[in-house]
Amino acid sequence: MKPKAIRGMNDILPQATSSWRHLETVVLELVESYGYREIRLPLLEYTELFARSIGEVTDIVEKEMYSFADRNGESLTLRPEATAGMVRAGITNGLFHNQRQKLWTMGPMFRYEKPQRGRYRQFHQIDVEAMGYDGPDVDAELIIMSARMWRRLGISRVQLELNSLGMPQSRARHRDALVDYFSAVKNQLDDDSIRRLAKNPLRILDSKNPALQDLIEGAPRMLDYLDDECQAHFLQLRELLDAAGVQYRVNPRLVRGLDYYNRTVFEWVTDALGAQGAVCSGGRYDGLVEKVGGRATPAIGWAMGVERLVALFEACGGQAPAATPDVYVVAVGEAATSASFTLAETLRDELPDCGIELNLGGGGFKAQMKRADKSGAGWVVILGDEEVQRGEAGLKPLRTGGDQLSVDVGQLAETLGRYLNRR
Repeated sequence: MKPKAIRGMNDILPQATSSWRHLETVVLELVESYGYREIRLPLLEYTELFARSIGEVTDIVEKEMYSFADRNGESLTLRPEATAGMVRAGITNGLFHNQRQKLWTMGPMFRYEKPQRGRYRQFHQIDVEAMGYDGPDVDAELIIMSARMWRRLGISRVQLELNSLGMPQSRARHRDALVDYFSAVKNQLDDDSIRRLAKNPLRILDSKNPALQDLIEGAPRMLDYLDDECQAHFLQLRELLDAAGVQYRVNPRLVRGLDYYNRTVFEWVTDALGAQGAVCSGGRYDGLVEKVGGRATPAIGWAMGVERLVALFEACGGQAPAATPDVYVVAVGEAATSASFTLAETLRDELPDCGIELNLGGGGFKAQMKRADKSGAGWVVILGDEEVQRGEAGLKPLRTGGDQLSVDVGQLAETLGRYLNRR
């Protein structure tokens, strides 16, 4: 029987990986230019970490995590997101004690949900986090950085939505107001919302049930319950974004799907991907480090799904540079085939930034030239047994026209370098 991939866990084939690598390179070079450094995390964590950090009354913890008992009977979970793991790593390794950290990580995440375009059971994220910073300036930097990212990628079909969730005291007042409001219309709520009404009514605002949207729209707004400090923080953030020319829309219903957020939350949304509108999301989680077991540490970050980024890039007409060699080496004859390996390695030594592909598997001259053309290379180096005897090689442009040259093998790298530098 033909083997098949697990549902929602996709192979990323060579024709797609050039776009992935291009986008990852652009984004991560930008992130590092702002002073953020890479941290690499395990795929597995104790289940308790996510239950405590994300929140037990969330879809992720209740329905979507891949959890299992290991041979010692301990419950482990494939990471559904990266922030909790970054916080755990910071506490474990003493990164937050009298320090501030600007970190990024990238890799696969796992959630058991219905696969659809832009939403898979194994998906990939880029996470950027700043720990130890409590002012609105770092909120602004992370948002401004993401705005610059869209410009560098040539993506314009995105809009920034912004909100503040306040701090625990103001959220408690808002929670009481939500309980009163939704209790009065309890007979109109679905089962999930009724259950959340008692445990975490804020999660009702995150419901995707179309029948509840009018009720949610009329619910009390968190912005009306902010204390003076949170109002000042949100105002200063907006002033910084205004000064930087970053356009945004205040969305009082934006709550994010994780319980650990407070104060600033934001999402970049698009109309280019159908129902999967959010492409980059984040916010503050000032209480998370302490909740997981560390010292109180303010923090903020954002995460972006790479699958959705690739889909958005392509929907906006983006094209990644083709992953093609610069030079293809053709060899016809026994002596030429033997010499071609040495020649290709010499070119790789002398032109380290040049992609050199060597013909493998033999074949006649015409067949090899077809392979050279199909490779996308701009130049072909041609070796025959007679050229080997004379210490020469043929050099022919494949894309620009022009005659074939005969070049001394000792001068081949220099000659190629001159032509390649004219591109």
